[in-house]
Amino acid sequence: MSTAATEKAARIRLLIVDIDGVLTDGGLQFDNRGEEYKTFNSLDGHGIRMLLDSGIEVAVITGRQSAIVEHRMRELGVSRIYQGHRDKLPALAKLLADTGLTSEAVAYVGDDLPDLKVMSRVGLAIAVQNAHAFVKQHCDLVTTLSGGQGAVREVTDFLLDAQGLLEARQRAYLE
Repeated sequence: MSTAATEKAARIRLLIVDIDGVLTDGGLQFDNRGEEYKTFNSLDGHGIRMLLDSGIEVAVITGRQSAIVEHRMRELGVSRIYQGHRDKLPALAKLLADTGLTSEAVAYVGDDLPDLKVMSRVGLAIAVQNAHAFVKQHCDLVTTLSGGQGAVREVTDFLLDAQGLLEARQRAYLE
């Protein structure tokens, strides 16, 4: 990871993630009745909980609407959930207003073109490994893992490490 990205990560107080292609592999699965299914990675979920337990907020901004997302995020303790936002900037503005944070204190993880407006306005822009090539060109950091395959956990560990919190969080599991 670059020194510049690590310095930016040390200032992050809010992590915003997209859903499809970031917390999932981007595949959309439907049954014969049109019911949607998504697969979330449990490593990502635990990373989100570790961030929340460390006092770093987590939010979701996604272009699609899904009860599954609501359920999974509530299960993890994420209460700032913005669904159905094809234009994600209004949701970012609301998050900044509600939290009182500046954009420099925000990291965003995305994978596709609709994420770029938000990525260009936050303190730390992150793309997952399987993100669109144009998106990767416009971010501070690209994960080594793909969306839905532990990329968000890679990000949460990076943020915690940059803030000097990761080792203590991990060691607590040995006690």
